[in-house]
Amino acid sequence: MSKLLIIETSVRGAHSVSRNMGEHFVKVWQLAHPGGEVIRRDLTKTPLDFVTPSWLEAYFTPPPQQSEAMKTALALSNELVEELISADHIAIVTPVYNYNVPASLKAWIDYIVRKGITLGMDGRGLLTGKSATLLLASGGIYTEGSPIKERDIATQYLRLLLNVMGIEDIKIVAGGGAKAVDLGEETMASFIHHLHPEIEMAVNRN
Repeated sequence: MSKLLIIETSVRGAHSVSRNMGEHFVKVWQLAHPGGEVIRRDLTKTPLDFVTPSWLEAYFTPPPQQSEAMKTALALSNELVEELISADHIAIVTPVYNYNVPASLKAWIDYIVRKGITLGMDGRGLLTGKSATLLLASGGIYTEGSPIKERDIATQYLRLLLNVMGIEDIKIVAGGGAKAVDLGEETMASFIHHLHPEIEMAVNRN
């Protein structure tokens, strides 16, 4: 049975362009994978603290030597890592803030890049054989040919981190110009409709 892990980050709920992109992705994915399982991880509802000295101490301590306090410190990280490992396809659904990802998504990444689990001690990625789709909503347009393409830090960053962990099959769905929805120049439904072909290609590429 195929399993999709969808990571959601926007705080805007139904008014979020990225979440609406993600909802269409899930619908198409479920049609393509009858009986498949969808795991949703909403980072706005996940108590992700930034990395602390106690967390790092636990991270660098071999499991057999970890105290109960260390195990508690790593509990959420272990849960998030297990979700990631169990998934066949990972969809990261996010807005772009100031050219990069929201702080909550960066915190999630810090929790799931784990030496010896998702990343080998030799630096080799351990999450091979998985697919990923990045669905990004941004006010600016950063696709090929854009005069501000070099500002597309979010896509570069996410692709790099996924590659480091061994995920090479990555598809980007760029919802650039999303500010048109906020400004009332285009409806949400119309904006998402334009992205349907790219979303469907991302689902059905395998």
